[in-house]
Amino acid sequence: MATITRIPVLRHCSTGPTAYVHHMTRGVVRHAGAGQAFWFRAIDATISEIPIDDRELPLLVTLRTEDLQQLTAPATVTFRVADPELAARRVDFSIDLASGVWLEEPLETIAAMLHGATASAVVALLAADPLERALRADPVELDRRVTEALRADARIAAVGLEIVGVRFGLLRPEPDVERAMQTPARERIQQDADKATFARRALAVEREAAIGENELANQIELARRQEDLIARRGANARREAEEAAAAGAIAADADAAKVRTVAEARADADRVLGEAKAAGERARLDAYRDVAPEVLASLALQQLAASLPSIERLTITPDLLTDVLGRLGGGGGAALATTSGR
Repeated sequence: MATITRIPVLRHCSTGPTAYVHHMTRGVVRHAGAGQAFWFRAIDATISEIPIDDRELPLLVTLRTEDLQQLTAPATVTFRVADPELAARRVDFSIDLASGVWLEEPLETIAAMLHGATASAVVALLAADPLERALRADPVELDRRVTEALRADARIAAVGLEIVGVRFGLLRPEPDVERAMQTPARERIQQDADKATFARRALAVEREAAIGENELANQIELARRQEDLIARRGANARREAEEAAAAGAIAADADAAKVRTVAEARADADRVLGEAKAAGERARLDAYRDVAPEVLASLALQQLAASLPSIERLTITPDLLTDVLGRLGGGGGAALATTSGR
């Protein structure tokens, strides 16, 4: 928008670099160009401000396809004013000399023109196709063909406009038709989802069966190992028992041999001792055999005296002496005591 500065009698106009200013006084061009700044008199001046920057115009084109279905095509048209002088003569871009705003709506006029031209080009391209084919149209190809159609439009070129490009959004049918068209795809997707669910469940069942088989195999292997362990423990126990029995038998044989050896040694010792005693008794008897009875009596008394305790007084009767001599010498001693008594 142009900036107007007012002073008495004169006014000053200044514009930016993206605005083309066309100043006329009494039909004569005084100033023309972008980024102009000048003084003027409001009483006899006419100023037009034409934007020369790129502008985007969003559009919504509605058409009917071959099968009488409604189709909506959103588009964005990018344009610029390529010939500001021509545009100023064909479209009213004049501004208020007091405020600098447009007196009319020139951009609305251009938008209506572009909307009509774009709708005509889209209808020419898509109306002859059925709905499904129109929806499958290549967006890049559609952009290119509509852009070429707009650039070839004489009405647009006649106002000094240049079409930079056209971009289309997603083509949409009516909501009910769109839902109906989406149903088969949704059914296919649902079927694929069901297949995936069934496959996942079947895989889970197979995995559970494999896990069960694995657990059963592990249990069988564990039972077999336990059986082997029990058998080995039994064999070890039997081996230990056999070894213990063998060791016990060896120890018993050793003890028995030892006992027999000791018994034999004791028996030999007793036999030798007995034989020695018997030999001593025989030798003693042999010694007493030729001794006189008086000597035997004296020896008996001597042995008796050695066997008796210490006494202070002794009274010997014939009966007592007879018993003692009988004990010491048997019958011979008794006879000796009898003879002595006599």
